[in-house]
Amino acid sequence: MNITSKGRYALRVMLDLAQHREEGFVSLKTVAERQGISMKYLEMIVGCLKKAELLDSTRGKEGGYRLNRDSADYSVGEILRSIEDNLAPVSCIRDGVVQCDHASACMTVPMWKELDDITNAYLDKVTLLDLLTGDKWKAVDKG
Repeated sequence: MNITSKGRYALRVMLDLAQHREEGFVSLKTVAERQGISMKYLEMIVGCLKKAELLDSTRGKEGGYRLNRDSADYSVGEILRSIEDNLAPVSCIRDGVVQCDHASACMTVPMWKELDDITNAYLDKVTLLDLLTGDKWKAVDKG
């Protein structure tokens, strides 16, 4: 699995909107300035997030983007899957399904499939709220 800059920036956009939720709709220009990401790249990213129904948008002078759910209701997994082509560790697995002509003879397929399942399960347990607060990892640090 390789998370691209597009996936990392999507998380940054979602976190920015979560941090500034009380402001209502936030312009893409404002997000771009705060995050140091080009407008053109952000337009592509928010287009994918909106298509996945993770954001609301409005046009006009007060236009922009906002989360349409609470931060705790967004998983990192769903955000990344809305942006990334494939989160699987190998190309022969797509959307949790093995898609390879040689799968029946390949002894490594079960391992890759299990790794894909573990990765997706973990990413689905981490929420935007977890990232905002960091509490999920603070307990681990105290160990």
